[in-house]
Amino acid sequence: MTHATAIRSSLQDDSVAYGFWLTLPSSGVAKTILHGHSGPSAKFSWVLVDAEHGLISDHHYYELCNSIGSENASPIIRVPFAEDWMIKRALDAGAHGIMTPMCHNEVDAANIVKYSKYPPLGTRGYGPMFAPHSMPGVNPGPEYDNNINDGVTVCVQIESRAGVENVEKIAAVPGIDVLFIGPFDLSKMMGVTRGGDEHEAAIKRILAAAHAAGKKAAIFCTDGSDAHKRVVQGFDMVSITTDVGVFRNAMLAELKVANGEATSNAASRGGY
Repeated sequence: MTHATAIRSSLQDDSVAYGFWLTLPSSGVAKTILHGHSGPSAKFSWVLVDAEHGLISDHHYYELCNSIGSENASPIIRVPFAEDWMIKRALDAGAHGIMTPMCHNEVDAANIVKYSKYPPLGTRGYGPMFAPHSMPGVNPGPEYDNNINDGVTVCVQIESRAGVENVEKIAAVPGIDVLFIGPFDLSKMMGVTRGGDEHEAAIKRILAAAHAAGKKAAIFCTDGSDAHKRVVQGFDMVSITTDVGVFRNAMLAELKVANGEATSNAASRGGY
């Protein structure tokens, strides 16, 4: 039996799993975005809790995982590095999945799987006192313990030339669920222009390798238009934007309306 987390359900249904990047350590921000009827027919099934580059550290994990999980979305924690203790801390705080930066080869991938699973499949240490709290309806003890090896979603980021060159071997590693493309680091580490021919060729190779191995392909996007392009391209899981990007852009757009530089097409909010 596998825990039916939001991200698992979305990916198993072969529907696109939409998510966003949370860089601020705020349950209020996460719940404001996730709570209630969103209007569009699509909804967010996952949130990337960014502990690599954001302002989030592991003492924020528990509350963020619980706030996201309570809104029927999956918290996926991006740990700073693919180390066993970092992955363990994220999962013990209630992450439905983990994401690790800079997966360069199949050895890296196999270690990430090992760190994410209890024995006999891996080496994750036992102590999930708080982990089930982010999974409504899942009881602590055997119900969590016996199903989480199959229930956790393991995402590795392909964002280097070595990662691209080894991507078919990485995709073949048992226990890897998602190959996630970090397009900014990928372009920088390859020394190519983001969006240029070589960059796009690498992205297409990663997408093809994931699908050939029966795995899911995911990518970070800068906005809805970028995300839609990747959905059409065949990506299974897309991050549509970041919290801070939306906040800044929206605030500056409203400032332009206020001082007469622009007109607003948005409906009046009538409140806070």
